[in-house]
Amino acid sequence: MKILLVLGHPEKDSFNHAIAEAAAGVLEAGGHQVFYHDLYEERFDPILPAEEIPNGADLDPVVKKHCEELSEADGIIIVHPNWWGQPPAVLKGWIDRVIRVGVAYRFLEGDSGEGVPFGLLRAKAALVFNTSNTSVKREMDVFSDPLEALWKRCIFNLCGVKTFHRRNFGVIVTSTSDQRARWLKEVEETVDLYFPESK
Repeated sequence: MKILLVLGHPEKDSFNHAIAEAAAGVLEAGGHQVFYHDLYEERFDPILPAEEIPNGADLDPVVKKHCEELSEADGIIIVHPNWWGQPPAVLKGWIDRVIRVGVAYRFLEGDSGEGVPFGLLRAKAALVFNTSNTSVKREMDVFSDPLEALWKRCIFNLCGVKTFHRRNFGVIVTSTSDQRARWLKEVEETVDLYFPESK
């Protein structure tokens, strides 16, 4: 299988990097082809220029490569921290530029853009691993878990990816090394469950 793995965190020693490395390790050991992008390391440009918005627009070569890998992916894994209930700006910009019309979705004939898009992604499953310094209870009671709505309902469901799993790890700032080790084990088991060894 071809799996797209996208990481959005600026610190190399972050737990987000550890999550991404654990996921990549399981995928590679399972014989999968991994399209791995550390957006900060690659200095991905999150700015969406106006001329890139239309369907069929000429795309920057880097963006075009990301779009091709997204289209080819049998599975998708996203790793990022919860910053103000959102992904970091570099990852939001990746969404804007890569999860685009003609690649991830299209509008049906006669729909001028006001309707529900038709998903085009071939990926069978999408996993999102988040980190947070907000307790689960506070996240639910006060903020209503905006990342779940963003990734599940606003992105992957509309783009045709029906199997979705998201796990939020926290509170990161007070977590112990033993706790983090257990969490990484959970990441490995989850990735192996959704993307088992390639036969």
